[in-house]
Amino acid sequence: MGIKTKDEYIESLRSLNPTAYMFGEKLTNIVDNPRLRAGIEATGATYEMAELDPDLMITTSPLINEPVSRFTLPPGNTEDLVARVKVNRKIANHVGTCHQRCTGLDCLSTLAIVTYDIDKKYGTEYYPRFMEFLKYMQKNDLTANAGVTDVKGDRSLLPYQQVDKDMFIHVVEKRADGIVVRGAKAHQTGSLSSHEIIVLPSRAMAKEDKDYALAFAVPADTKGLIHVVGRSSLDMRELDGCDIGNAYYSKYCPTLIFDDVFVPWDRVFLCGETEFALDMVVKFSSFHRQSHGGCKAGKIDCMVGCALTLMDYNGTSKVSHLKQKVIDMIHRAETLYGCCLASSYEGQKQPSGAYFIDTVLANASKIHEGKEMAEATRLMIDCSGGFVADLPSDRDFSNPEIGDLLKKYLKGVDNIPVEKRVKMYRLAEKLALESADTISDIHGGGSPEAHRVTIFRETNIDDKKKAARRLAGIAD
Repeated sequence: MGIKTKDEYIESLRSLNPTAYMFGEKLTNIVDNPRLRAGIEATGATYEMAELDPDLMITTSPLINEPVSRFTLPPGNTEDLVARVKVNRKIANHVGTCHQRCTGLDCLSTLAIVTYDIDKKYGTEYYPRFMEFLKYMQKNDLTANAGVTDVKGDRSLLPYQQVDKDMFIHVVEKRADGIVVRGAKAHQTGSLSSHEIIVLPSRAMAKEDKDYALAFAVPADTKGLIHVVGRSSLDMRELDGCDIGNAYYSKYCPTLIFDDVFVPWDRVFLCGETEFALDMVVKFSSFHRQSHGGCKAGKIDCMVGCALTLMDYNGTSKVSHLKQKVIDMIHRAETLYGCCLASSYEGQKQPSGAYFIDTVLANASKIHEGKEMAEATRLMIDCSGGFVADLPSDRDFSNPEIGDLLKKYLKGVDNIPVEKRVKMYRLAEKLALESADTISDIHGGGSPEAHRVTIFRETNIDDKKKAARRLAGIAD
């Protein structure tokens, strides 16, 4: 059986040797770096939850006839689609941030559909290659990262039109044993928490973009692959060891540079079939927007708990207008969750046998998230109070000269130790102001405009106009 424990997952990362940089320095120990370890712990929670709740997190793969993690199983029925949403909410509620593993499943789910369609049209061998890769992922319970967002250069130009041809990942050499690729992918949440990097196209392609129409997988420590960890607010706190907020988990997002990376043919799943680039983008982005609905509902659960606890600590738990604001937060979580469950129940079987969600409902959820996560954050801050912004440091509280004075003046309800109040305020700050997560609420899975474009493109406009004409008594 390929199910890993959390400890086995972390030890498996030690066997990798990725090239990584952070704050201008090359890293030699990824797993024990405090800044990265908090993110690794978030992914590790997906393995931990498999032990705590196996009925939800583990299922049997019809491909290898063994128990597997749901994070390695492309959906084969409606139950699998629904489970994706429930799993993401459960884990997000557990970690309070991004667990980083959903994007790999989104890639696997996409490739399980589109590679079959390419082979059917062109007689290629992408689908059997992918299925062998999927077996490998399942048998070893591996985590994958989604390399989707190219750095893009001049957004007004297609990939082949860029002055610098490396602004989108592309083939620079084709060999008998594989291809060599060059380019960069941005916003690669959890790439150093992953065993594999799965690359997909980031946009529709013209015929001239043949060298850019690529999908493939490489190990996270492949030669020529460089992880450069991005900055975000609060990112020094894990290294400082104080004012952390979330005591166990965090998020980091590298830029991933492909500096002439070799990919063997058996790991290439698209190479030049430009018309299928858009299909991969739509499938991946819709799957990922469905993932967000479960994940962000789980994060709002944590925000609700934080607001309610601080109301208890501040002596405001009976204030009616604050209760109403908590209700508004709960309403937003359940709307996101319900929309993504609906997208699952409305999913359909594809020619490959894999299932795909309802794209309109998934994208509607993501538009809702982009607006309402910000509102949920505002409501949490409103319920919590101003110390979310400027609480003195943990080190000030432990300072022998001023610590006791701070503890005296920053106490709330008398029977609640001031230390608990301080920790809860730090959590509120982390939930509200960690930029790596907050920006993802808006741009994760594509920009808000991309969500709107997808909704209009995927909606049956003709049926709506036909219904209106019939009601107006207009014959077709």
